[in-house]
Amino acid sequence: MTAPITRPGKIIAIHLSYASRADQRGRRPASPSYFFKPASSVGVSGGTVERPAGTELLAFEGEIALVIGTPARRVSLDDAWDHVGWVTASNDLGLYDLRANDKGSNVRSKGGDGYTPLGPDLIDARTVDPAALRVRAWVNGELRQEDTTAGLIFPLAQLVADLSQHFTLEPGDVILTGTPAGSSVIVPGDVVEVEVDAPEAPGAPTSGRLITTVTQGETPFDGDLGSLPAVDDLQRTEAWGSREEAGLPPLEKTHGLSPELRAQLLEAPTAGLSAQLRKRGHHSCFIDGVSVNIPGSKIVGTAKTLRFVPFREDLFASHGGGYNAQKRAFDAVEEGEIIVIEAREDATTGTLGDILALRAKVRGAAGVVTDGGVRDFDAVAEIGLPVFSQGAHPSVLGRKHVPWDVDVTISCGGATVQPGDIIVGDSDGVIVIPPALAAEVAASAVAQEIEDAWIAEQVAAGHPVDGLFPLNAEWRARYEEAISDRSAGDRSAR
Repeated sequence: MTAPITRPGKIIAIHLSYASRADQRGRRPASPSYFFKPASSVGVSGGTVERPAGTELLAFEGEIALVIGTPARRVSLDDAWDHVGWVTASNDLGLYDLRANDKGSNVRSKGGDGYTPLGPDLIDARTVDPAALRVRAWVNGELRQEDTTAGLIFPLAQLVADLSQHFTLEPGDVILTGTPAGSSVIVPGDVVEVEVDAPEAPGAPTSGRLITTVTQGETPFDGDLGSLPAVDDLQRTEAWGSREEAGLPPLEKTHGLSPELRAQLLEAPTAGLSAQLRKRGHHSCFIDGVSVNIPGSKIVGTAKTLRFVPFREDLFASHGGGYNAQKRAFDAVEEGEIIVIEAREDATTGTLGDILALRAKVRGAAGVVTDGGVRDFDAVAEIGLPVFSQGAHPSVLGRKHVPWDVDVTISCGGATVQPGDIIVGDSDGVIVIPPALAAEVAASAVAQEIEDAWIAEQVAAGHPVDGLFPLNAEWRARYEEAISDRSAGDRSAR
């Protein structure tokens, strides 16, 4: 059936729905979330889409589009598919250069003219199994995306039923059901093709190939009228699909610490580690003024950084709401990483609360270090996430801070912290270790701990500290003999 869709009443799109895409993004939603696209964004097969002047990150997203056939209002999951009239192909194009400015609404980043091509043909929803549809996308003839509705986190009927809880779905409304992994950046001259089919259904019905050609726009955006396009490494990574595809160097990851190094860092106290750093000329390794919320906690991991800048009304309006830098940091922290927050040593407002602490805990974060305050202090401690901070404060971010950027070099408690730096914290405080020195410093600190423990034994036995702490030549010889004897005893015991 050929019937171009030119002016639907509503276009509703889902943010994340395929497991492959969620895994690629490093976050899997517990329930579907949506945004609207304007009817003027609809395009037809064989048309063009413009990449605006001054932008770089226009991305394609091959998707299955559902066209509502009969009104749906508070329909059950079992009845929802009966209200879908047709299925077709869509390309949910997006401009990542405007994504951060939209703060999750996607009004400008996905609302441009021609950013929702649909078609070319419609598949009768009655003839297909919604759990057995396939979507594929090609760029310049190369297959880039392929997945089936078996890979959805949320079944197609669930989207219809869920949306119908909130408003009436009317005939002709379009639901864009999300894209699988493989979406990436396209440039002027590229040709994108998207096809939806049901290969197991009788006759293998298909939408045909939806074809869109990218062109280069000539008119730049006017900064006097609104926010200008802007990109950072996060947007480049998500637009291209990975840091590697975006041409960015890999980030250091916490799980890059070897088990041996992690064990040594856990054994060595921060006092001993800092002493070894000072011996090597590093005197600015301390994150000052912070203490832990759970007594006795120790954290070891690599830094994932988050930067707040001083509050300013216009900047908070543009960067404080929506999917801001703070939320992105807590949503993307990886197992064993430590979120380190620059709050300019200002303890008069919170820099995280119980919800974000829970998110970090669920993601497997090793802890949080902030030179600001913490809201919901007792609740955060009950969650079990070690947080080093300047203490409790009931205020929200907007009192003093604007969440600004993630994965950048920051200052925390007077120390410079870079993404991938090794963070160690215990009851004495928190230190920052350059990764290149970590193995050497950890081994020396553990060795010093063994020596200090032996010295403590001698002091407890009544020996004076003069010549013993630190060891002079005579006591050094005694120590080495004792350690040698212990090692020999350990070997014979085996």
